[in-house]
Amino acid sequence: MLGWAVTFFVIALIAALFGFGGIASASAGIAQILFFIFIVLFLAVVVMRLMRGRSL
Repeated sequence: MLGWAVTFFVIALIAALFGFGGIASASAGIAQILFFIFIVLFLAVVVMRLMRGRSL
């Protein structure tokens, strides 16, 4: 999912370079949403791992 966020960010940068403001803002918005979803999922996995502990 982080890869998708980076991809949309790069698309936003390229679109901004060529002057497509609408496409750039849309791609940046999608990248931001995906990044926050990634962070939430990452934190959930870390918390689940800490709560589970080490089972041998």
